[in-house]
Amino acid sequence: MFESIRKHSRLTLGFLLLLIIPSFVVFGIEGYSRFNSPGAQAVARVAGENVTRAEWEQAHERQLDRARRQGPEAAEPLRTEAARLETLDSLLRERVLLAAANDRHLFPTVSRMARLFDADPQYAGLRGPDGKLSRDMLASIGMTPEMFDQRLRQEYGMRQVLAGVALSGVAPASVAAQSLDALLQRREVQIQRFDPGAYRSKVNPTDAELEAFYKANEGLFRTPEQAQIEYVVLDAQALSRGMALGDDELRKFYEANLARFTAPEERRASHILILADASASAEQKAAAKAKATQLLEQARANPKAFAELAKKNSQDTASAAVGGDLEFSRRGAMASKALEDAVFALEPGKVGGPVETEFGYHVITVTAVRGGQARPFEEAKAEIRDELVKSKVAKEWPAAAEQFTNMAYEQSDSLKPLVDKFKLEKQTATVTRAPAPGATGALASAKLLAGVFSGEVLRDKRNTDAVEVGPNQLAAARLVKHEPARVLPLAEVRDAVRERVIGERTAVLARQEGEARLAAVRADPAQTLGDTLTVSRLQARVLPPALLDAALRADPNRLPQVQGVDLGGAGYAVVKVTKVLPRELPPGATPGGPDPLRDQYAQAFASAETEAYLHALKRRYKVEVKPEARVAAAAAAASSATGF
Repeated sequence: MFESIRKHSRLTLGFLLLLIIPSFVVFGIEGYSRFNSPGAQAVARVAGENVTRAEWEQAHERQLDRARRQGPEAAEPLRTEAARLETLDSLLRERVLLAAANDRHLFPTVSRMARLFDADPQYAGLRGPDGKLSRDMLASIGMTPEMFDQRLRQEYGMRQVLAGVALSGVAPASVAAQSLDALLQRREVQIQRFDPGAYRSKVNPTDAELEAFYKANEGLFRTPEQAQIEYVVLDAQALSRGMALGDDELRKFYEANLARFTAPEERRASHILILADASASAEQKAAAKAKATQLLEQARANPKAFAELAKKNSQDTASAAVGGDLEFSRRGAMASKALEDAVFALEPGKVGGPVETEFGYHVITVTAVRGGQARPFEEAKAEIRDELVKSKVAKEWPAAAEQFTNMAYEQSDSLKPLVDKFKLEKQTATVTRAPAPGATGALASAKLLAGVFSGEVLRDKRNTDAVEVGPNQLAAARLVKHEPARVLPLAEVRDAVRERVIGERTAVLARQEGEARLAAVRADPAQTLGDTLTVSRLQARVLPPALLDAALRADPNRLPQVQGVDLGGAGYAVVKVTKVLPRELPPGATPGGPDPLRDQYAQAFASAETEAYLHALKRRYKVEVKPEARVAAAAAAASSATGF
């Protein structure tokens, strides 16, 4: 029966997007053809064919568009470097599967495609009352039946490449048990720790011992070459500080782009359908229209009873039960253009029709309207200012970057001209030749640090050349003080030397006492080491990894078993494993019943095999990701963050 108006405009369209389009989202409406524009940068290769940056960017933009439909915040996680590289990986995966399907002739024939589509229940919602694919619904997303057929053939072909592996994964009971036990098996243990701090009072190194340790370990007290610098950074934020925009300019942009600040109009309609599809005879259509006209007159006579009239008379089984309600729709979302035009032309509260569509005749009423109003200028002003500033920064950046570069070189005796010209903040730092762990911005630039430690800068204390430290981000630095690498004198590090000596000796004492305790317990296993604890990989109880490993590696067939664990500077521990406990049952599971964890393990096992097979296919088809890809991903992510 007629379910298309509701389901095609909401559920069916969502169904198509979720089940079919995501498999091809990285290829778009143009299919899997490559963009061969002159000079297109190759970011990867599959089976000897280039994957261009243009393809990649368009693929990611389509993912962003899909996310934006869910809300502005849904698109933010896709703006990162990692998300862009994941899109590239998806693109390469699709290319590999297509190549494999083509080599193995796995694409179904036209006749088999028809049978698959007719028999597959997941596509039932895509067929109209006549059993054929709805052209209106496909047109609403820019597809023709031919395009849909091609997508579906490719989908079936690629699915076949992995189906043999994905559907044949078998996890033997013994393998599953061993794997699950490694993570979930519990053991009862007793632990006695020997902390080096407890022996501190027994260690009092002499000056001679400190000096001997210092001379034997001078490398521990060597400071790296360092430079104290001052530096400035020119970026979009710095360039925008001096840009002032008046209300007149903002209002002019607002009025010229009013549609951008206007929410699309949405209408909530209800309908009564009298069926008369394309296969109906002229007499049947005439009878259906007469029936719809009669219902139209009844609805106009008593509009408030429209819902009851729809429940009793509408032949749309999906909406009749709810009084013919079709919920809110915007233009382009309804399955029938004729019905959509009628809904958006009808005055709210009025009853109209009969409207003829491919499904029959509709009597309609509009129950609510929302959207269609522009946001007030004052509400949009800050957003407009940000956009115009970003636009101006983008236009002025090339000239500003060139001027910054020239000034850093031509007026190399000071950073002050750069500070004054661009209203920059002069910053200071102490740096080494390599970026420090966790360094960000200019201080993470190996190229800038190389400039700081270059002979000319060290000797003459000139500015470094302007260096690109990020997308649309330049920096220049100046040496304030240089400190060569050196071994710190004992007088400066005596306290540190003393702590190291004490640490080493107390650790030795802790180990010696721990080993003695280990020998005693092994000689008399009845001795206890403390309270009994239950531990597993999921219940580590903040145990050091080495100690937990020792407890879980103990042979369960030789209990009780006692192990000694050297924890290095953290001392020593003796662990006694007394009992092996079964895995804890997941919620809802019953002792002796089916093990849901084994089913989950089998699924994970099959997924791992499928992933391994996919990696093998990538090697076979010589998938290569070029270094330019990561650079491009980082640049795109940074540009997205800064608004360029």
